[in-house]
Amino acid sequence: MSVIARATVVVGMEVHIELACRTKVFSRALSPAGFGHAEGGANECIDALVLGLPGSLPVLNAEAVRMSIAVGLALNCAIAPLTRWDRKGYFYPDMPKGYQISQYDVPLCSDGFMDVPVPALGGGDAGPIAVDEGAEPVRVGIIRAHLEEDAGKLLHEAPGGGAIGHSIVDLNRAGTALLEVVTKPDFRSAQSVVLFCQQLRGICMALGVTRGVMQRGHMRFEPNINCELTLDDGRVVKTPIVEVKNLNSFKAVRGAIEFEARQQPARWLADGREMGAGTKQTRGWDDRRGATFVQRQKEDAHDYRYFPDPDLLPVVVSEELVQSVRRSLPELPVQRRQRYREAFGLGPKEASALSADVHAGAYLDAVVEHAVAHGVPAQRAGKAGANLILNTLFRIAPEDVPVSELGITPSALAGVVVLRDKGDISAQSADDLLVKVREGGGATATGEQVAQLAKGLGMIRVRDAGAMQEWVEQAIAGNPQAAADVRAGKDPAIGRLVGAAMKLAGGQADAAELRSMIQTKLRG
Repeated sequence: MSVIARATVVVGMEVHIELACRTKVFSRALSPAGFGHAEGGANECIDALVLGLPGSLPVLNAEAVRMSIAVGLALNCAIAPLTRWDRKGYFYPDMPKGYQISQYDVPLCSDGFMDVPVPALGGGDAGPIAVDEGAEPVRVGIIRAHLEEDAGKLLHEAPGGGAIGHSIVDLNRAGTALLEVVTKPDFRSAQSVVLFCQQLRGICMALGVTRGVMQRGHMRFEPNINCELTLDDGRVVKTPIVEVKNLNSFKAVRGAIEFEARQQPARWLADGREMGAGTKQTRGWDDRRGATFVQRQKEDAHDYRYFPDPDLLPVVVSEELVQSVRRSLPELPVQRRQRYREAFGLGPKEASALSADVHAGAYLDAVVEHAVAHGVPAQRAGKAGANLILNTLFRIAPEDVPVSELGITPSALAGVVVLRDKGDISAQSADDLLVKVREGGGATATGEQVAQLAKGLGMIRVRDAGAMQEWVEQAIAGNPQAAADVRAGKDPAIGRLVGAAMKLAGGQADAAELRSMIQTKLRG
């Protein structure tokens, strides 16, 4: 009996990105993935083409092509000077035409790459994945990024979650512009895949090509997973590939890959099946059980009966268009991350969190601009603003609400940064002040109004040297043992005296300044 000496998981990714065009990719029907679109009932975003009615003809959405080129350039892809459309034949109830318009042999974007950070060892199972800052990023190859139309979906419960004895065919999503990014099988861990997916989502949101709400299917991840098994006799066998469909969270991506990495060696020991034609399997993910389940055997490319779409002309992509898109590219997350580290002195964890969230990054930049206008050096403004965003705004923000829409203007947050930089308020007061700003209509508040609010709430620290000296003397007189300990060199005792002085000050003094005055008084 063969014994497995080592098992290595191998993963390639397919990522489906719904482009945020106003209309669908080949029709004038409104797209549910577009910005400003509110969720409605089933079958509202449809027309004759979506329904596959006779005589309806597709017309290409030029904005979808432009968005796809932007993603391709951000992924270092070559842009095809000529691309064409193919029909991918299969029938599901959510695709009335019986085929999907896609791209087969001439994709719009190809041969790119993304540099993905290396996960740190011992990162644990919960929380964000730590990155090994000292390791060179791993280059993941991008095979292609092709443009196609999305399918609809089947609803197995009534809108609102009620039970029904039938399925509803909802064609709202059918025909939505869909960019599929396909990587080489360059991943060797679930953590690396998650870092790639997070980075790709950040890129696409920075480009403005997707709303990026994964719970609504704006990005769907499909890992192709198998294992290379090194046996005790030196032979290497490869298990059949499993494609896990339609994952819509980073947690599910990681869970599905780690489950398959554990199970595939055991399956091979049980059945001896190896990778080859006709062995690929499609599985779903059960989040409650933390396990994949069989859906169907996966088709090979020839099963789809690809052929050129007779209703669509090939698209000539001019170099002028490509360069126009290139000039319009914004600062991407990896560039913003580097800027935050160099300009604001942020740590790797803080810089990554703020650069990955396009809304938080733009918000921080606006805060720094306001704070600098009021005399705070940019580095101090960036550091303080980042701390308040990460430690306060992220904490009080409801799920899926960007900090930019929390109801606190960049000017208002900059006002808090200015007060902290001057030492006028404590860290705790800054936290409380932001909560008060939000509760009191901070959506229009200015930095000056925030300063007035802090004054009205009694948060401004007392800077009167005479008053502070009196509080110090009273604290020492009221705590003789602590004073004696400080004189004897026992530093922890200073905390008791500072606390007593702060209590006398009603919390409105600068604790660091009180500490310095106590040390001077007792130790000279």
